[in-house]
Amino acid sequence: MKSLNWKGYRVLAWIGQGLLTIFVIAATVQGNFLNALGLAFFLLASFLFVVLDDKLPTLFDFLFVLAALVNATGWVWGLFETKGPYDEIVHAYTTFAITLALSFLVYSSMLNLFRNHTMLYLVTITSFGIAIGALWEITEWSAGKILNTQVIGSLDDTIIDLIMDSLGALLAAFTSLWALRQWTNRHPAANSSQTETYVENI
Repeated sequence: MKSLNWKGYRVLAWIGQGLLTIFVIAATVQGNFLNALGLAFFLLASFLFVVLDDKLPTLFDFLFVLAALVNATGWVWGLFETKGPYDEIVHAYTTFAITLALSFLVYSSMLNLFRNHTMLYLVTITSFGIAIGALWEITEWSAGKILNTQVIGSLDDTIIDLIMDSLGALLAAFTSLWALRQWTNRHPAANSSQTETYVENI
């Protein structure tokens, strides 16, 4: 099994960055400036995660860039409007990837404290992810109002999105707990510290 900080994840993340850049250029050339703006947002956000190489496992960087790519693909080819589970799957996975990365950043100083409180850790990370999902729905609603376009469908669509966001957040919590235990097993000297942040050198 590959390390959480396997160098290959970093390479894959940069390849994903390259693909996102191509998507931004393609949308601009086609005159789809709104799509280009949205893609540029995903590009910038994923770039910031990748450059934080001393704060996040490289696996988390790759997963976040992949989330940016699946969102970008949906924007470029209009997959969010097609019939099928694409929108729901992307909602769940995006919330999973964002929650996984941001939870390690936000709670980095408390990871050792959480180590001995499994249920508290799971509830905290899951709640954090659900909050991210709710904020995303508010953002979509606001974008629809500001841009005077149809972004959110029916109330049922919103509720389904929130359910998928919650499932993604729960998966992120268990994955984050697994990653925390991997880190603890590789850093036994950190057991006595409650403030050490995640840093693993290969």
